[in-house]
Amino acid sequence: MRYTSAPEPDPATVEAVGKLTEALETVEVARGHLYAFHRLTGTADFTLDEAIDLLRHAGHGDLAERLETELLGRNVLPGRWTYQVVEDYEDTYYDVFRAFERQSRELTGGRRHLHEAELKRNRRTNGLRGHEAYPDEPVA
Repeated sequence: MRYTSAPEPDPATVEAVGKLTEALETVEVARGHLYAFHRLTGTADFTLDEAIDLLRHAGHGDLAERLETELLGRNVLPGRWTYQVVEDYEDTYYDVFRAFERQSRELTGGRRHLHEAELKRNRRTNGLRGHEAYPDEPVA
Protein backbone atom coordinates (compact mmCIF):
# COMPACT_ATOMS: atom_id res chain seq x y z
CA MET A 1 0.00 0.00 0.00
CA ARG A 2 1.32 3.45 -0.82
CA TYR A 3 1.37 6.14 1.77
CA THR A 4 -1.72 8.29 1.91
CA SER A 5 -2.11 11.90 2.82
CA ALA A 6 -3.34 10.90 6.29
CA PRO A 7 -1.20 12.36 9.05
CA GLU A 8 1.62 10.13 10.24
CA PRO A 9 0.95 8.59 13.65
CA ASP A 10 3.48 9.28 16.37
CA PRO A 11 6.47 6.91 16.62
CA ALA A 12 5.26 5.36 19.89
CA THR A 13 1.95 4.41 18.25
CA VAL A 14 3.72 2.97 15.21
CA GLU A 15 5.94 0.92 17.50
CA ALA A 16 3.03 -0.33 19.62
CA VAL A 17 0.86 -1.30 16.64
CA GLY A 18 3.91 -2.86 15.00
CA LYS A 19 4.53 -4.96 18.10
CA LEU A 20 0.91 -6.12 18.09
CA THR A 21 1.26 -7.06 14.41
CA GLU A 22 4.48 -8.92 15.23
CA ALA A 23 2.60 -10.87 17.90
CA LEU A 24 -0.13 -11.70 15.37
CA GLU A 25 2.50 -12.94 12.93
CA THR A 26 3.66 -15.36 15.63
CA VAL A 27 0.06 -16.48 16.16
CA GLU A 28 -0.18 -17.06 12.39
CA VAL A 29 2.86 -19.36 12.58
CA ALA A 30 1.32 -21.20 15.55
CA ARG A 31 -1.90 -21.63 13.57
CA GLY A 32 0.13 -23.04 10.69
CA HIS A 33 1.67 -25.54 13.06
CA LEU A 34 -1.80 -26.53 14.21
CA TYR A 35 -2.78 -27.17 10.60
CA ALA A 36 0.41 -29.21 10.15
CA PHE A 37 -0.50 -31.17 13.30
CA HIS A 38 -3.99 -31.70 11.86
CA ARG A 39 -2.67 -32.90 8.49
CA LEU A 40 0.08 -35.09 9.97
CA THR A 41 -2.27 -36.73 12.44
CA GLY A 42 -4.79 -37.42 9.68
CA THR A 43 -2.05 -38.89 7.50
CA ALA A 44 -0.92 -41.08 10.39
CA ASP A 45 -4.48 -42.32 10.89
CA PHE A 46 -4.83 -43.33 7.22
CA THR A 47 -1.38 -44.95 7.28
CA LEU A 48 -2.39 -46.80 10.45
CA ASP A 49 -5.39 -48.12 8.53
CA GLU A 50 -3.02 -49.55 5.92
CA ALA A 51 -0.83 -51.08 8.64
CA ILE A 52 -3.88 -52.74 10.18
CA ASP A 53 -4.76 -54.34 6.84
CA LEU A 54 -1.17 -55.53 6.38
CA LEU A 55 -1.04 -56.99 9.91
CA ARG A 56 -4.35 -58.74 9.33
CA HIS A 57 -3.08 -60.24 6.02
CA ALA A 58 0.19 -61.27 7.72
CA GLY A 59 -1.77 -63.34 10.25
CA HIS A 60 -1.73 -60.92 13.19
CA GLY A 61 -5.48 -60.47 13.48
CA ASP A 62 -5.54 -59.91 17.24
CA LEU A 63 -3.18 -56.94 17.07
CA ALA A 64 -4.95 -55.62 13.96
CA GLU A 65 -8.30 -55.83 15.74
CA ARG A 66 -7.00 -53.99 18.82
CA LEU A 67 -5.43 -51.26 16.69
CA GLU A 68 -8.64 -50.88 14.69
CA THR A 69 -10.88 -50.61 17.74
CA GLU A 70 -8.60 -48.78 20.19
CA LEU A 71 -6.44 -46.45 18.09
CA LEU A 72 -7.87 -45.92 14.59
CA GLY A 73 -10.04 -42.79 14.63
CA ARG A 74 -9.21 -42.07 18.27
CA ASN A 75 -9.66 -38.56 19.69
CA VAL A 76 -6.40 -36.62 20.13
CA LEU A 77 -7.90 -34.72 23.08
CA PRO A 78 -11.01 -35.62 25.07
CA GLY A 79 -13.92 -35.47 22.61
CA ARG A 80 -11.85 -33.86 19.86
CA TRP A 81 -10.28 -34.78 16.58
CA THR A 82 -7.63 -32.45 15.24
CA TYR A 83 -10.06 -30.43 13.10
CA GLN A 84 -11.98 -29.60 16.27
CA VAL A 85 -8.77 -28.47 17.98
CA VAL A 86 -8.08 -26.17 15.02
CA GLU A 87 -11.64 -24.84 15.04
CA ASP A 88 -11.57 -24.20 18.79
CA TYR A 89 -8.22 -22.39 18.49
CA GLU A 90 -9.55 -20.23 15.68
CA ASP A 91 -12.85 -19.41 17.39
CA THR A 92 -11.46 -18.92 20.90
CA TYR A 93 -8.13 -17.19 20.25
CA TYR A 94 -7.09 -16.61 16.64
CA ASP A 95 -10.17 -14.70 15.44
CA VAL A 96 -10.16 -12.50 18.56
CA PHE A 97 -6.44 -11.74 18.15
CA ARG A 98 -6.91 -10.82 14.48
CA ALA A 99 -9.85 -8.55 15.31
CA PHE A 100 -7.79 -6.63 17.89
CA GLU A 101 -4.86 -6.28 15.49
CA ARG A 102 -7.23 -5.00 12.79
CA GLN A 103 -8.77 -2.58 15.29
CA SER A 104 -5.33 -1.28 16.25
CA ARG A 105 -4.82 -0.13 12.66
CA GLU A 106 -7.43 2.56 13.29
CA LEU A 107 -4.56 4.23 15.14
CA THR A 108 -2.48 4.26 11.95
CA GLY A 109 -5.13 5.45 9.51
CA GLY A 110 -5.79 1.88 8.43
CA ARG A 111 -2.26 1.45 7.15
CA ARG A 112 -0.43 -1.79 7.83
CA HIS A 113 3.23 -2.50 8.55
CA LEU A 114 4.22 1.12 9.17
CA HIS A 115 7.21 0.03 11.23
CA GLU A 116 8.48 -2.08 8.31
CA ALA A 117 7.71 0.74 5.87
CA GLU A 118 9.91 3.04 7.95
CA LEU A 119 12.67 0.42 7.94
CA LYS A 120 12.37 0.20 4.16
CA ARG A 121 12.59 3.98 3.80
CA ASN A 122 15.73 4.04 5.91
CA ARG A 123 17.48 0.97 4.48
CA ARG A 124 16.86 1.08 0.73
CA THR A 125 19.04 2.86 -1.80
CA ASN A 126 16.82 5.44 -3.47
CA GLY A 127 16.75 5.14 -7.25
CA LEU A 128 18.56 1.81 -7.45
CA ARG A 129 16.91 -1.14 -9.25
CA GLY A 130 15.73 -3.69 -6.70
CA HIS A 131 15.26 -0.96 -4.09
CA GLU A 132 12.04 0.58 -5.45
CA ALA A 133 9.68 2.04 -2.87
CA TYR A 134 6.69 0.32 -4.50
CA PRO A 135 6.23 -2.18 -7.37
CA ASP A 136 5.57 0.27 -10.18
CA GLU A 137 8.05 2.97 -9.16
CA PRO A 138 10.11 4.07 -12.16
CA VAL A 139 13.82 3.47 -11.80
CA ALA A 140 16.20 6.22 -12.86
